[in-house]
Amino acid sequence: MQPGKLRSAVTGRNFYGRVKGKTLKPAQERYLTEDLPRLQLRGVTVADNPARAVLDPGAVFGDDRPLWLEVGFGGGEHMVAQAQANPGVGLIGCEPFLNGVAMALGRIRRAGVGNIRLHPGDVRDLFDVLPDACLSRAFLLYPDPWPKARHHRRRFVTPEHLHPLARVLRPGAEFRIATDIPDYVRQTLEEVPQAGFRRVDHALDAAWPDWTRTRYEAKALREGRTPHYLTFLRA
Repeated sequence: MQPGKLRSAVTGRNFYGRVKGKTLKPAQERYLTEDLPRLQLRGVTVADNPARAVLDPGAVFGDDRPLWLEVGFGGGEHMVAQAQANPGVGLIGCEPFLNGVAMALGRIRRAGVGNIRLHPGDVRDLFDVLPDACLSRAFLLYPDPWPKARHHRRRFVTPEHLHPLARVLRPGAEFRIATDIPDYVRQTLEEVPQAGFRRVDHALDAAWPDWTRTRYEAKALREGRTPHYLTFLRA
């Protein structure tokens, strides 16, 4: 399926982007059938939360561990590495692209990690049911760049996404962004502080010490683009 405009079954909001790509491999179909029902975050879809009731953060993993969010986890390389390195943290990953979800499920199975839950859909639907100040960290890694100027309003770094994100992050929570698109850096530096974040003094070309390269970054480097890394704290 090519990028285009879809409508959320939960809220009626427009969603722009791919939700399905190449035909899934048999193993990937199996991951979706066997593993996704167990790992999918409950209470986000209208099917299991028609009243759109606020979720209990402690019910996600059954304890009060810190919760981190990765928006658009792609193939899951970074998310799974973070889960392995931080077993006392709960990772919530949002990704509407079914092929990416299937890839991530395979990585989760092979790594044997138990501290990941997934929402295979629009992160805005998750924001709707999360309580205030419930997340301790968020990642936005190589988001869809929407390079055409008329499409810049579709980028994540716009008020429609940033203000709900700021609401669900705890004061002082870290928000990491990685992109290889200079104009995305420009818009990030303009929009994110206005949504209630303070930029951390961090060299744009210096990755975080615990950074795991994603397939999108590898592609950017192969094609001669420079990765940029930005860090903000929720005010």
